[in-house]
Amino acid sequence: MTAENSATHRTAIAVGSPVTAAPVSSPTGAGTGRADAVAHPPVGGSGTLLAMSGVVAFSLTFPSTAWGLESFGPWSLVALRSLFAAAIAGGVLLAGRVPVPERRHWAGLAVVAGGVVVGFPLLTTLALQTTTTSHAAVVVGLLPLTTAAFSSLRTGSRPPRAFWAAALAGAGVVIVFTVRQSGGALSAGDLYLFGALLVCAAGYTEGGRLARVMPGWQVIGWALILALPLAVAGAAIALPFEPVRLTAHGVIGLVWVAAGSTFVGLYVWYRGMAEIGVARASQLQLAQPLLTLAWSALLLGEEIPAAAPVAAVAVLVCIAVTQRAGVKAAPRS
Repeated sequence: MTAENSATHRTAIAVGSPVTAAPVSSPTGAGTGRADAVAHPPVGGSGTLLAMSGVVAFSLTFPSTAWGLESFGPWSLVALRSLFAAAIAGGVLLAGRVPVPERRHWAGLAVVAGGVVVGFPLLTTLALQTTTTSHAAVVVGLLPLTTAAFSSLRTGSRPPRAFWAAALAGAGVVIVFTVRQSGGALSAGDLYLFGALLVCAAGYTEGGRLARVMPGWQVIGWALILALPLAVAGAAIALPFEPVRLTAHGVIGLVWVAAGSTFVGLYVWYRGMAEIGVARASQLQLAQPLLTLAWSALLLGEEIPAAAPVAAVAVLVCIAVTQRAGVKAAPRS
């Protein structure tokens, strides 16, 4: 594997619009442990495809978590998920001889770690003890809109009115559909779900910002390493107190949420966001609740309501509008 190092010139970072800057070469030369250039991939369908691949990986998270809970307690599952994902990330970083990120990037990596490595998995796992995967999809239904709002505040991107109208419409379709599908009642786990929504949106936004200056796999890799002490401590404390009953479903669920959702999914997700912008990429997640319902029916035996095809078409229309709407980036300082 060829190392893709994280050091760049000290320039401000703007997220929310496609990358237009040409690669910047560095006179440092080889053998310094730093990159000679920051290669910005061309904007186009590749970024959308990468981000959508992340959405497909994420759509399996709730069903896989439900499987994992067959074998592990909630705290043990989250700790082992982070621990195994960090082991994968550490191996890849070592194999690539990737240097430690610059000091100025660690605060952002801490936000990513707190949001998508610790916060979202923990809160959603606790919620899934008292609610179904279909009901938990309400979180994902609001996540695209929340992420776009965080991105606008954090980076200064200015999506046009058409973007916000389509984003609101898509969120409305998903919320109405999922709430009606779950019977219209709010479960005791909704506080966990709404908290997960906020921390995940912050982690997505900060990760998308960092993915403009380092490869996406390094963003999630270093975030996992940063959260490793918490994962080790959590596993050491939780495993003796929570029963472990190994089943095929439980092991498969743990493996997927660790390798698929946490490492591979976030890698392609952040790389896609770096190409097409946080705001546009976030709206692709409007399709995630419907994909989750399909996986829940296939893997968990949950029933798909008759309204699902209609909701799917409406969501796809909203996604198409958000992808065509231009997003103005904040000016670089």
